[in-house]
Amino acid sequence: MSRLAALGFDPDKLVFALRTSIAACVALALAWALGLEHPQWAGMSVWAASQPLRGQLLEKSFFRFAGTVSGTIAGVTLVQMGQIHPGLLVAGLALWVALCTGIGNVQRGFVAYGTVLAGYTAAMVSLLDAAHPDHVFAIGIDRLATVLTGVAVATVAGLVFASRVDARPALRANVRALIADTLETLTRGPAPQGRTEAGILLSRIAAAEEGLDPHAAGSLRSRHDIRTTRAVLIAAIALLLPRSGGGGGALTAPHLSAAAASLRAGDTAGAAGHLRSAETTGDATPEDANALRDLRQALELWDRGTAAPGPSSVPTPAYLPVVLHRDWIGAREAMLRAGGAIALVGAIWQITGWSSGNFMLLGLSVMISIFSVFDSPIQMMRWVFFGQIAGVTGVLICRWLVWPFTTGELGLVLSMMPFILLGSLLTSHRRTGAISFDYNMVFLLLMQPHWPLSGSVPHSLMTAAGVLAAPLVAWAMYALIFPANLRRRIDTLLRMIRRDLADLARDPGALAHRAVWRARLYHRTSRLIRLSERNGRAHDQAIAQALAALTTGQTIMRLHESLAAPGLGPSDRRACRLALRRAERLESDPLAADAALGKAAARIAARAAAPAGTPLTA
Repeated sequence: MSRLAALGFDPDKLVFALRTSIAACVALALAWALGLEHPQWAGMSVWAASQPLRGQLLEKSFFRFAGTVSGTIAGVTLVQMGQIHPGLLVAGLALWVALCTGIGNVQRGFVAYGTVLAGYTAAMVSLLDAAHPDHVFAIGIDRLATVLTGVAVATVAGLVFASRVDARPALRANVRALIADTLETLTRGPAPQGRTEAGILLSRIAAAEEGLDPHAAGSLRSRHDIRTTRAVLIAAIALLLPRSGGGGGALTAPHLSAAAASLRAGDTAGAAGHLRSAETTGDATPEDANALRDLRQALELWDRGTAAPGPSSVPTPAYLPVVLHRDWIGAREAMLRAGGAIALVGAIWQITGWSSGNFMLLGLSVMISIFSVFDSPIQMMRWVFFGQIAGVTGVLICRWLVWPFTTGELGLVLSMMPFILLGSLLTSHRRTGAISFDYNMVFLLLMQPHWPLSGSVPHSLMTAAGVLAAPLVAWAMYALIFPANLRRRIDTLLRMIRRDLADLARDPGALAHRAVWRARLYHRTSRLIRLSERNGRAHDQAIAQALAALTTGQTIMRLHESLAAPGLGPSDRRACRLALRRAERLESDPLAADAALGKAAARIAARAAAPAGTPLTA
């Protein structure tokens, strides 16, 4: 193993990739034995469906099956439309891929994968066999059977060899350590580096939250556990806000230190008990006490561990609602980009009659949809292009330097297997891992073992050109149509956060919807931090913007609370309403809104410190 590592291979990845490539060879042979027209596509399904953990494998296989079925039905329909007029096939494909891309961009995890897969599966069915409409239903069944063969082989291989290790205990230990670090930070009170400490902890919480979704795959119990884990992380954020600007004193140090020690020892229930004591001590402000209560309740629910969700005497914490960030703006742009790109390239294909234009349109359908959910598709296209060059090179070598020396279809199938196994080496090496997936997929897409051999070198080169043109066209579309890069995604997310804050200010029922507003705002700021870390240069600025947004949301909620409190004087009521009206203009005039909220926060603080009934002046 050490020798492999010295050569640049990741031993764990090599074992997984080798297992996957062997399963792909088995799927290829099985699909060929069953007489399926494109048996190599079963190997593609193996590479697409395989996962290192059982839960992830089962969930991804299910959504690949669902996406394949719906995409096949759509593809058969498109072929029928193409018989009325070829332009209808292109228009219908553009609309279908656009819808799947848009919906997939507001979904998460493997369900998003299944939705996007439905889009380009329709392209595979309709573009590669549009010339045989009389056999369209048989073609659709053949495609479905091919994919299901690959999914079945991947599932069986995964159930036999995939890791049985439950990763949740390690995840829980990491979260306990993170919450313990947060509590210990609170005991130290404000310091010159207070903002830095709060920012570092917020960044760590954001990273932990982003890594939760893969652990939710495979079972309702896992989903419940991840939901309560997310509630704990969200509740911890509220404790950092008073310290983000150096405010707030040391909080009940003995109780918080004891709670942190309990968490490090794995005693979540004990930590919750110490937090309960911290809530009632004299040095905790009402705001601190509420934040401690929410964290304590989240920990109590989380302590139920792997138990399935059900009735419980444990109070539901205010932060438990999980309202995740949905990038509706990015989804709309991705939908318009995908539909426009396919319509444009499809029209050029129809007008020119380029024989390999269908391969370019197929590749574009994949890349303009599935990579749109990545943070920076433009950067991804470079590795996709190099991976496809490697795949096309493998295709040309196998077809013209190996296949001519074989006899019969069985010989063609067997001679493909060394190239498939090569994919495991590419996958596990640090220099080629980024291009390996596209090598595997392109090789298996184009290598149809059919005897007797047909075609010519010029035709193969034209097909290769069509395949390689797809990532270049996709790169141009990502760069020119609603540019999909990290900087623009960060700007869009900031715009959505400001809009959320403005909507919170104008919502008369904000107090009733407090948990939903907090969950959405906290998750969006966590997402902002993670995107900024990938952008590098903007990270410190994003931390400050995230903390400012969270503090602004807290101030707006305090204003709503003040308006709802009995005995609020007319002057204070007018000041609170004026500040909320200014906050409603956060999108158009953020500076004025921030100034008004700052004055309002000072009035609220003065009101809390003054004797009851004391009127306040502006």
